[in-house]
Order: sequence, then C-alpha cells, then structure tokens
Amino acid sequence: MTALVEPAAGLTPAERRRYARQLQLPGFGEQAQLRLKNSRVLVVGAGGLGSPVLLYLAAAGVGTLGVVDDDVVEESNLHRQVLHPTASTGRSKAESAREELARANPHVRVVAHAERLTAANALDLVAGYDLVVDGSDNFTTRYLVNDACVLAGRPWVWGAVLRFEGQVAVFRHGHGPTYRDLFPDPPAPGTVPNCAEAGVIGSVCAAVGAAMVTETVKLLTGTGRSLLGRVSVHDAFAGTWRSFALTPDPDREPVTALAEPAHEISAADLAARLAAREAGRDDFVLVDVREPAEHAARSIPGAVLVPLARLLVDPDALPDGELVLHCAGGTRSALAVQTLLGRGRTDVCHLRGGIAAWTGRTA
Repeated sequence: MTALVEPAAGLTPAERRRYARQLQLPGFGEQAQLRLKNSRVLVVGAGGLGSPVLLYLAAAGVGTLGVVDDDVVEESNLHRQVLHPTASTGRSKAESAREELARANPHVRVVAHAERLTAANALDLVAGYDLVVDGSDNFTTRYLVNDACVLAGRPWVWGAVLRFEGQVAVFRHGHGPTYRDLFPDPPAPGTVPNCAEAGVIGSVCAAVGAAMVTETVKLLTGTGRSLLGRVSVHDAFAGTWRSFALTPDPDREPVTALAEPAHEISAADLAARLAAREAGRDDFVLVDVREPAEHAARSIPGAVLVPLARLLVDPDALPDGELVLHCAGGTRSALAVQTLLGRGRTDVCHLRGGIAAWTGRTA
C-alpha cells in the first residue's frame, strides 16, 4: 500500500523518546513515524468516536490534527466522550479537544474548527488535510463528508456506533468504494435513531475509535493492509468482529457538487428568526414534537407542544402558518417534516440537531 504522506525531515530527541515503542516495530520504524509527523488529519466530531480517535492520533504523533465540531460538552456526553473532563461541561467541544490534546502531546499541532461542517465550508476544510476521519453521529454529515472527500480527492475513515454495535470502513474514490456504495441513499427520517435516542455503551466507542485510528495510521504510512473494499462490523455483546466485501457500484450517480439538505434550519438561524418574530418582522410557529415530560424539563421559549405521535395521526392538530419543528436531536422532527411534505404541506422545516443544537448555541 502506498503511503499518503511523504516523511518529515527528522525527529527530535524528545520525539524519539516518546515514540520509542513505535520506532522499534518491524515494518513500521522511523520512516513511518516521520510520515505521521508530516501528516495532516481532519477529524469530524469530537464526541464518542472523535474522543478516542483524537487521543490516539495525537499519542501516535500525527503532526497536525484538525477538529470540526460546533457542539458543546454536556454532562450526558462524559461517559463516552473521554477526551473531555467534567470541567469542560458547557464549553466548545473543539476548543476543549484542542486544550486536552495539547496537554496530552505538546509535539502535535491542533487546529480547532468550532463550526458545523456544511456545504459552504466542507470542501475548503477537507482540501486542507491529507485524510479525513469521520466520527459524526448523523447521516447528513456523513454524506457531506463523503461527497467533499470525493471532490477533493481525499480518502476517509468512517465509523459508526449504536447501543452495543459498531462499524468501520475506509473509502477512497477512484481507488475503491465510497460511502454511497455502501448506503446509496439516506434512510427515511425517523427510521434510524442516534445515540442520544437509543443509547450507546462507552467502550464500544473506544473499540471502534481505536480501529479507526489503526486504519488512519496504515493509510498515512503505507503499512499493513487497509480496510478499503471491506466493512468491519463489531458486536460487543457477542464479542465478535466480522467483515464483508464492498465494491464500487458502476451505476451510481457521480458526485458533482455539494448541496445543503432541504427543509432544515440551524440553531443560529432559528435564533435570528425568533428575534425577528419578536420584533414583528417574521411570522412562523415553532412546534416541539417531543413528549410532554421532555418539553417540561427543557424547552425553547415560544415553542408549541404537539407530540410526534399525535402529529402523525392528526396533522390538523398543528397550527396554521409556516412551521418550524424541533425535537431532541433532529430525528423525530425530520420524520414529522417528511410526513407533512407527503401530505402536501410545503411551508415546513425543522431544527437541525434539535434542542441539543439550540442548547449548545446558548451555552
């Protein structure tokens, strides 16, 4: 396998001491370590998968790490997002990651991109790095990472976790399959829960994240056999790892551009629209589709409660006028939007990332 990165000029005495156990590895050695030192890796998401990925890439000596995340650390994150200490609760995940990684390995440069990956910035961000590691927890971001990597000619390492299971793969357009060969189309909204809704055990994030790091190191240094063309599946309850082959689909539509998902609104845009509504310059109804107990525990000011179960059987329960829907993380509200669109309503969108994104904006 050909290495992605040329070797750096040399190692300092401190670096030689730190990476001594890697330097003595057969088939790895100093050349591989020099390639790691010269590498630039963009990690999307500093959460459950991003935490072990970032920690181990920094420990391995990857020279430059970029961290993309617009979220903040929440207390419920801490059981699996091991990069962040309790003191970082309420702080930007990207900035928390930057500080913690600097403490972990001062020889590594960390760039915090405290922003959401969007169609407007994805191509520029991806093009600035040798390789992308995606630890995001939503399909919108995964397809965006894939398409940006295809257009920028960058390989990427994908991982996903849910409950007690995880998957890992490597994608590289022109050299093997891409994410769209594995999942040609996003699943219907509401059919696949995220970790916030279904739960996940922290050690699964650690196992899958470690596998993602190993794939990243192999690609950067040209050592070992890559997972390119295979998908590895972990079942923690059964204690198994298994893999299956994946090949490019010759009939798949080519990626030619990046596009923002329709019928979504960001937390920042919602805040601006709420302020404009307060001033009489905008008119819409904000609808919370969560359960009453969730709404009572935490809500966005001015939101009207119409639980999803009621909305699905009685769309007439919704107020008239333009609607902006929200739930906890965006899954239920996306399902509600698709349901309403299917029934002929066009004046509807939902809050991307749900109340979690809203809380992060205001923390």
